[in-house]
Parts: sequence; structure tokens; C-alpha cells
Amino acid sequence: MALIQCPECNHNVSDKALSCPNCGYPLQPSRVPAKRPRKKHKKLPNGFGSIKKLSGNRRNPYAAYPPTTEYTEKGVPVTLPAIGYYEDWYSAFDALREYNHNPYDIDSAKLTFSDVYTQWFKVKFESEHAHLSEQSKKTYKWAYNQCRTLHDMKMSDIHKNEMQTVLNNCPLGYSSVRSIKNLFGQMFRYSLENGIVDKDYSQFIFIPIQDNNEKGEPFTENEIALLWNHKEDPSVQIILILIYSGLRIKELEVVEIDLKNRCFRGGLKTKAGKERTVPIHEAIYGFVENFSQKDFHAGTFRDKKFYKLIQSVGMEPLTNGKKHTPHDCRHTFSWLCDKYQVDDMCKHLIMGHSLGNDVEKAVYGHRTFEQLYTEINKIQA
Repeated sequence: MALIQCPECNHNVSDKALSCPNCGYPLQPSRVPAKRPRKKHKKLPNGFGSIKKLSGNRRNPYAAYPPTTEYTEKGVPVTLPAIGYYEDWYSAFDALREYNHNPYDIDSAKLTFSDVYTQWFKVKFESEHAHLSEQSKKTYKWAYNQCRTLHDMKMSDIHKNEMQTVLNNCPLGYSSVRSIKNLFGQMFRYSLENGIVDKDYSQFIFIPIQDNNEKGEPFTENEIALLWNHKEDPSVQIILILIYSGLRIKELEVVEIDLKNRCFRGGLKTKAGKERTVPIHEAIYGFVENFSQKDFHAGTFRDKKFYKLIQSVGMEPLTNGKKHTPHDCRHTFSWLCDKYQVDDMCKHLIMGHSLGNDVEKAVYGHRTFEQLYTEINKIQA
């Protein structure tokens, strides 16, 4: 380096200076700064995987590949599918680090909600060990169809908010929303067991409406008489079966009908409801004989037959302006038990009520089938 004089102010300046530090006079032609060398990322550990920047104008140009585990016969590494594509190198590195911490099946991670549903449905209903009813199949298929917004989403991308939105937007009643929630729970359990997801988000969702299925108003004596006047109608017979048994409409799909021993077995909801035995009232025995359980679907009967039927037999709307619902049949049975002084314990056992903390009833409230049969037939038809 040598010193030169600035032509403008005669100040001594280095011959390498671009301009005079004293007066700012330019001393060298403008120089184009050298291109900054490409930043090098740290070398990844052996067996960690690799990150490649793909060519072209991409939103997520960095591909993260898992460690190579397979080789051809000539020893050439077999490249596995990328675990994902990312906006920058560091995001790809984080994904690789998470993958190495908890390796998963890459193909499984790409399965959609519909893919998982198909796999789960086959295991639950089509395996040689599956012994579930056709009605259960229909219920789950119906619930799946209510989740159309999720069908094409990757299962691993579905969290609480996506499922809760489906439940919140369902316009149907409590039991229908509960069926959708049950489907979410079963699918996430299956996904967790098979490495498709690493967390069960279905445990955080909730049913956004109250269970109002137990509310209702009994049929009056005049309304019951109207039904008996049309007892030849098979649909009216189903309503009378519900009224004189205390069964819920949905339970008609699942109970065991034992004509020989003149009873229904089973039910829904509580443990007491599922394990109960309901004697078949003498007045409806012939109706039960004619009833085709395999052709009965509670939702279809309720929506397409029940409401039209009670209007066609001449029933007027209730005093509050509402119409009777199928669950009113169960309330009618309870009212009839009280009217004809059916033993209170027998009534609870027939209806499948949980005895809760009533220790005396739970421990000493035994009743034989003969007692239940005698008590239910106190009700006059």
C-alpha cells in the first residue's frame, strides 16, 4: 500500500481508498461488491437424513428426506419419499429432528380422514372377529357422511378445532351429534394404535347441546284410545309397543326379542338399561310377533312415519303448540305404571333406570321375572 495525494485537497490518502476521507473526493472507479458467498448450513449427522433445496420457484423448496435404510443389489441407496416440504432449511431441519425423535410410517402420515375411515371400518366390521349389528354399521356410515369437510384432510392435520366445528354445525339432536363424536373417538384410537397420529385430539371435543331426550309429555287416555282404534296399522302397532314396554325407539333396533319367554332383553345408555329384561305386555304380544326388527330403522320411522301418523289418527297439537315425539311413549309408560300402581322397583327395573346412590334399592331391590311380568300386566289396555 502507498500514499497518494488527493487531487482536490492534497491530503495524503491510501492508494486503495475509494474516496478521500478528508473531503470525500472519489479516487477509484466505482467497484461492484463481490457476490456474497452462499451461506453454508451445518453438516447433518450420519444417519440423520438429508435436506435438499429443489429447483424452480416453489413456495416450499426445501425437502426433508429420512435416513436411508435400503440399498439396491449394487449398493446404491434407495431414496425414500420426503417426509415433507418446507419454506426454509431450518423448518426442514426441525421436521427431520422430530422424525428422528419419533420415527413414523411416512405413507401412514399421508393418509386422509377417508383413508383411515376405510381401514378402520374394515377392521371393525369386516374382520372375522367382528360381530356388530347392521344398525351399528349404518350409524357409523351416517356419522362419516356428516364429516364431509374432513374427508380429504390428512388425519395428522385434524385437531380439536376441525372436529369441534363439525359437531357445532350439526343441526340434529343430541344422540346424532353423539354418534359423530363416537366416530371421532374410535378413528383416533385406531390411528394412535397404528402410528398414523401421535396424539388423540378427540378426547378434547364435546357435545355442544344438552341431552334433552328424557324430556317429554305423556299421551293422554284419549290419545291412547285413538291409537287403539287404528291398531291394525303396523306403524301404530310399533307406537303401542313403545308405550306398553317403556323401550326407547332406538332400543327397538338392538334389543333381543324372545317370543318364547315373552320378553325383550337389553337396551341402551346405562349399564342398568343395557342389562335389563322387559316382559312383553299381553296386549302387545301379537304386535311384537308381527314386528320385523331387521327392517326397522328408528330414524326413518321417526322422521317419515311417526309424526304423520299421530296427525292422521286425529291427535291435536299439545297445549304448548308442540307435537308428541317418540320419546313421549316412554313417558307414557312411566305415567301408566303410576296410574295402575305398578310396584315402583319393578318400574325402575323395566325402564332400566340407574339406581345411583340408593343403596337399599341397589342391594335389596331384587325382583323375579314373574314379578315383573305380573306388575307390567297391571296396566290396562
